[in-house]
Amino acid sequence: MKLIDSFDFKGLKAIVRVDFNVPLDKQTREVTDDTRIRGALRTIKKITGDGGSAILMSHLGRPKGPEEKYSLKPVLPVLEEHLGMKVLFAPDALGAEAAAMAAALKPGEVMMLENVRFYPEEEGKPLLPEGATDEEKKAAKAELKAKQKVMAEKLSKYADVYVNDAFGTAHRAHATTAVIADFFPEDKRMFGFLINSELAAMDKVLKETEKPFTAIMGGAKVSDKIAVIENLLDRVDNLIIGGGMTYTFIKVMGGRIGNSLCEDDRLEMAKGIIEKAREKGVNLIFPVDSVNADRFDPEANVYISAIDNVNDGWMGLDIGDESVELFSKVISNSKTILWNGPMGVFEMTKFDDGTKGIAQAVAEATDNGAFSLVGGGDSVAAVNIMGLADRISYVSTGGGAMLEYMEGKKLPGITAIRGE
Repeated sequence: MKLIDSFDFKGLKAIVRVDFNVPLDKQTREVTDDTRIRGALRTIKKITGDGGSAILMSHLGRPKGPEEKYSLKPVLPVLEEHLGMKVLFAPDALGAEAAAMAAALKPGEVMMLENVRFYPEEEGKPLLPEGATDEEKKAAKAELKAKQKVMAEKLSKYADVYVNDAFGTAHRAHATTAVIADFFPEDKRMFGFLINSELAAMDKVLKETEKPFTAIMGGAKVSDKIAVIENLLDRVDNLIIGGGMTYTFIKVMGGRIGNSLCEDDRLEMAKGIIEKAREKGVNLIFPVDSVNADRFDPEANVYISAIDNVNDGWMGLDIGDESVELFSKVISNSKTILWNGPMGVFEMTKFDDGTKGIAQAVAEATDNGAFSLVGGGDSVAAVNIMGLADRISYVSTGGGAMLEYMEGKKLPGITAIRGE
């Protein structure tokens, strides 16, 4: 596997899978958060700085065929501003115009293809009518997988080198994230700087861990985090549980949770995690107080109770101050910290204090020498909103991909290049 640091792109065209799946304002269609665009700049500038040219591929949203609202056009002005140069745009990633533009691309130039998910071949998921039989589904999937290879091969002909710098989609076996790598020799396919940084940060947490190691798992559902929690139980000293999933654990331990979110079909799973943590000597830490609301609404009435004594008709939507204090003490004594998922309903300001408190605690622990890795939409949003991103060791851009890597799964986009 080639390393981008030492590779010379002079005179070569590189087709680069980036992750420009950025949020857009619903009215103006302007980019509201350019984090992912900025994350790709170092790789793009390395290619053009060497005297090569870059052809960028990305998706945006989940379109079902070409849809203007999922066009990558709004990304162009932001990318051009950051690069300080004109970026060419191919309105049809697989069309004759795109192929001609790629062929005519000069050293130092950058072009971007339109949303690759405008083609069902990218994801390899056929769009079938309701009521399709199993045989029809199987046949359609096989046909689309064959077309996926054709799409990947066609795109590969645009360039001499393939660079994958989209960690956010590395867990997907798509045409532009994995299949395309097969059409380049080993010495002409590599990761970009962003993926290299992501892998280095996660490997430091999983393989080069400095103790004590504390993992903070938040979010709504136990079922979403069960695999990563089970994998972490073999590694962590402390496991902090927060967010909506807390109440499933509290219920299985006999607590009153009112109308709080609870996965009744996951109670045995939660019980199993508690037992495994005890067996492995992991310090499993739950909130001690709950900020409760009488309805799921930003203007709801609120009262605070013990975490295991929520009144009937009320629901827990955040952790309280005592929990923030408890968690912060554990975090401050840690040398390695992994945080994924909010402590409450972070999108409502009335219920975002818990998440902000943990963000502050992680930043302070990092200031004092801990290595911290933060990933997942609301966790990342919290450190960004509070201006703490520069005080976190690494802020991951790949929520789902990060979780699957932490679960110990092989990611198709990584395996395609690293070959493991």
